[in-house]
Amino acid sequence: MPRMHPDELDVDAPLVGCLLAAQFPHWADLPLAPVPSSGTDHALFRLGEEMVVRLPRIHWATAQAELERRWLPRLAPRLPLAVPEQLALGEPGEGYPWPWAVYRWLAGESAIHAPIGESVQAAADLARFLLALRAIDPTGGPAADTASGGRGAPLAARDAVTRDAIARSRGLVDTVAVTAAWDDALRAPAYEGPPVWIHGDLEPGNLLVRDGRLSAVIDFCCLCLGDPACDLIPAWSVFTGEARGIFRATLAVDDAAWARGKGWAISTALIALPYYVDTNPVMAAGARRKIAAVLGKG
Repeated sequence: MPRMHPDELDVDAPLVGCLLAAQFPHWADLPLAPVPSSGTDHALFRLGEEMVVRLPRIHWATAQAELERRWLPRLAPRLPLAVPEQLALGEPGEGYPWPWAVYRWLAGESAIHAPIGESVQAAADLARFLLALRAIDPTGGPAADTASGGRGAPLAARDAVTRDAIARSRGLVDTVAVTAAWDDALRAPAYEGPPVWIHGDLEPGNLLVRDGRLSAVIDFCCLCLGDPACDLIPAWSVFTGEARGIFRATLAVDDAAWARGKGWAISTALIALPYYVDTNPVMAAGARRKIAAVLGKG
């Protein structure tokens, strides 16, 4: 697995095997193999035929297992697509310093490799998933804060980091055009509705496709309550043409939310591009496509 962060941990199958033997010995004899992934936060290992082990590679991912353990069982029964099902939460040990988890394996192919960009059906299915997510009682849910990467918070809170990313992206993008797009997003009226559940990171790698249909939404690292415009990112990271229009129409998105959604799309892309341009070509290519789409070129 390639290194993407200067301070990430090296995680390999022998370490995972030791953790399983010490904490979940009833699974220790099952076949274990790394899962190739362009994901940036976790190392994945297929465990037998029906499970996957996920271990944080970097410190900012260490709260996700507990977040999903607490909230996904409450959300899952009300959602029309599959979401991760945690089977066991592991503890630090064997020299590994953070919590880790075992999940049920979800069949399907990443939308990175099974493109659904032009699929009207997929656009409608994801929009209905978001409508169902937003309708769930938010009582007690986590606020949009540092733990969620600021997802769902007012867009203006990202101004400094986004402008810094633009500066670091000189030579990679048209900085005049992306600055204008960011300024346009900041001029959009702020969200004034009640905070609702948001996924926060609806990139192609977090959508699974099976038999040509969207089948699951995974990786709820940014799950929180906030402005639902953050979950409009797939309009530029996933969908094109008619499918993009269906996504917007099914969600009944007004102009202000659409503008904020564009802001979220270009901000996340600009932050990712210079960081991953040399270490994760899949992430960098996705960021470039997202920026092009916001600028009307995709």
